[in-house]
Amino acid sequence: MALPQLIPSPPSSSLSRKLFLNPNPLNPNCIFFSPSSSVIPVPSLARHRHHRRRKSNSLRCSASSFSEKHHTGSPKSDDVVELPLFPLPLVLFPGAILPLQIFEFRYRMMMHTLLQTDLRFGVIYSDATTGTADVGCVGEVVKHERLVDDRFFLICKGQERFRVTNLVRTKPYLVAEVTWLEDRPSGDGDEDLEALANEVETYMKDVIRLSNRLNGKPEKETQDLRRNLFPTPFSFFVGSTFEGAPREQQALLELEDTSARLKREKETLRNTLNYLTAASAVKDVFASS
Repeated sequence: MALPQLIPSPPSSSLSRKLFLNPNPLNPNCIFFSPSSSVIPVPSLARHRHHRRRKSNSLRCSASSFSEKHHTGSPKSDDVVELPLFPLPLVLFPGAILPLQIFEFRYRMMMHTLLQTDLRFGVIYSDATTGTADVGCVGEVVKHERLVDDRFFLICKGQERFRVTNLVRTKPYLVAEVTWLEDRPSGDGDEDLEALANEVETYMKDVIRLSNRLNGKPEKETQDLRRNLFPTPFSFFVGSTFEGAPREQQALLELEDTSARLKREKETLRNTLNYLTAASAVKDVFASS
C-alpha cells in the first residue's frame, strides 16, 4: 500500500526526498537523485492525482546535515556575485544533500570550471509549466568522482539561498548575478520560535506514527527529529522532507521569515495528520467488520 498523501497548506503565489534515480525532464542528459531524510517517511504532497512509487536507495539526508551555519564564509545579504546556475525540477534547501550525475557537455564544462574555483553553483527550480524560479540555493560540491568518459558523480550540500537579479549569459550554461537571502526577524518580536519549532516536530512525529500504522509498520517511538537544530535550519530540514511537491517547497524556500515558514509547515502537517487520522479510522472499521 502506498503511503497516504501529505496535504499541503493553501498554495501561495510564489513559485524530499526519497533517493531515486530519475531522468531530468528538462534536460535528458542529466540525471538527478533526490535524497530524503532517513528518519521521516513523509508521504507525497497532494499536488497531482497520479502518484508513482519510486525505488529507494541507500544515500540519505538527516537532520544532522542541517547545521546552523551552512558556510564558513557566509556572504552578506547585499553582496552581488556571479553564480553559474543549474536548473532542475527539484528544490534544494540549505543543509540538504543532493547527489547528481553530470554527463551533458555544457555541464561537464561547468564542472571543470568549478573544480578550479570554489566548487559552488546555484541550483534553481524549473519546470515546463512555471518556468525558472528567481530564488534558489547554492549547492557546494563536497565529494566528486570523474569517470573515464568525463562524466561526473557529485555529492552536493545546500548552502546559502540567493535571488537572481540579472542574467549574465545563457551559453554554454546559465550564469547570473545574484544577491543573498537571509531570514529577517519576525514582525512579532514576542513570538517563541523554539515553541513553534517544537510544535512542528510534534506534528511530524504524529504523521510518521500514523503513516507507519497505515502501512503495517511497528508504531515505535520516533527519535529526536530536531537534533538540537535552531528554528531556522530546522525549518529548512522540514521543507526538504515535503516530497513530491516542488512548488510548495519553492514557496517555503522563498520565505524570508522563519516563523512564517514554520507556521506554513505546521499547517501542512496538521492537514496531513487530519487526513491520516480519518484514513486510520476507516481502516479500523473495515478491519472489525
